[in-house]
Amino acid sequence: MTYPTHRLRRLRRTEGIRRMVRETRPAVQDLIYPLFVTAGENVRQPLPAIAGASLLSGRPLIEEARAVRDLGIPAILLFAVLEDSDKDESAAAGYDPDGPVQQSVHRIKNQVPELVVITDLCLCEYTSHGHCGLLENGEIHNDRTLECIRKVALSHARAGADFIAPSGVMDGVVQAMRSALDGDGFHNVATMPYSAKFASVLYGPFKSATRSVPGESKHATHQVDVANRRGALHKIRQDVEEGADAVIIKPALTSLDIIVQARAETLVPIAAYNVSGEHQMLRSLYRDDPASQTRAVLEALTCIKRAGADMVITYFAKDIAGWIR
Repeated sequence: MTYPTHRLRRLRRTEGIRRMVRETRPAVQDLIYPLFVTAGENVRQPLPAIAGASLLSGRPLIEEARAVRDLGIPAILLFAVLEDSDKDESAAAGYDPDGPVQQSVHRIKNQVPELVVITDLCLCEYTSHGHCGLLENGEIHNDRTLECIRKVALSHARAGADFIAPSGVMDGVVQAMRSALDGDGFHNVATMPYSAKFASVLYGPFKSATRSVPGESKHATHQVDVANRRGALHKIRQDVEEGADAVIIKPALTSLDIIVQARAETLVPIAAYNVSGEHQMLRSLYRDDPASQTRAVLEALTCIKRAGADMVITYFAKDIAGWIR
């Protein structure tokens, strides 16, 4: 049956009707807020590369964590930012128990225990060359990198992390982490790999903010080619088979087709990362029009959720929480 028996506009006629039949409803509990942490005492330093983000430690970090909790946002994702002098070719700072992520997790879990703490695990934050893995003869060596990732994962678990999110897209990373965590008694620490992490230019502001821009990019050798849908889905399946508790797909807005298919194929929760480049585009486009910016951000969030994401990692999380409330 079609027109005139069915007039679809009847359900669009008023705001009350549209609200009543709305299919996708983003909620504050869908959000994960990224935070950037550093060594040093009581740091709060704006990061110009990502509007609204700051480098945090000590008391300002706990204040931010409490603000996130009070807005109803359930989870944060921690990234380390190190001085170049603290990095080396072996990423040893990544598994230092006194490192910024480890100390931040410990403080947050002690003082804001209600928050779910997810730790990013990528060696690019700790290597002097800025690559996501350990180099051998100028190439990223997958299995040597896994050995280092095991050490970092255990240090995060010992600090109190709820989830660990490996982002280097190494082969066998979930299996390596799971065996290390289980072998040390951390059966309840969950893994959330960046399974469908595309080799995207949209990470640029983040790389600048975290001081991890490599001299020569090797991202195409381990991140998924943006042209490859099947390759992304293959990596998701592989990580789930190895024991991933949830998966991350990024960038969110350019990967909606991947989210749709991954949701149809897998039962684990899916987080989509609305990355720094997407964030900056929306910030810049509506810099002088706050009302339109609000609409644009909520539209993007709704579309990511409509595609099938259970959670959305976004730098707009605090803003969104205020708008939804």
